[in-house]
Amino acid sequence: MKMRAGQGFDFHPLEQGRRLMLGGVEIPHDAGLRGHSDADVAAHALANAILGALGLGDLGRHFPDNDPRYKDADSIALLETVWKRARDLGWRLGNADVTIFAARPKLAAYLPAMRSRLAAALGAPEAEMNVKASNPEGLGALGRGEGMAAAAIVTLETD
Repeated sequence: MKMRAGQGFDFHPLEQGRRLMLGGVEIPHDAGLRGHSDADVAAHALANAILGALGLGDLGRHFPDNDPRYKDADSIALLETVWKRARDLGWRLGNADVTIFAARPKLAAYLPAMRSRLAAALGAPEAEMNVKASNPEGLGALGRGEGMAAAAIVTLETD
């Protein structure tokens, strides 16, 4: 069996008047993440980790932010497209781990739904997906609640 690992990271500022999407789940909040797509940092970090494991660059190379086709795009659909590429190349998921960094809102109640949504996007059992949140405790822009970030790591396997 052959294995590869990839890591991904993404961050976006918060903006009033946008809906907050994290891990494919809409979270009630007074602001959402600003970006060309829906700016779901969890889905973006996971997609970047998969692309990294495949040696295929990053999300911006495949879905450029100056392409109007991706304006307000559903990041789960982008993740599914990236995952289809991995499957077409013969890879299957070993496991994935995503950490979301956010001062607010508190995310604990939404983590199971995010885990389920991200696992479904990869056609994987939830046991192969982990999603957690970390509070930056007032440190920097993330700690002041000016934005959110996510980091992900994946392992891919093939025979």
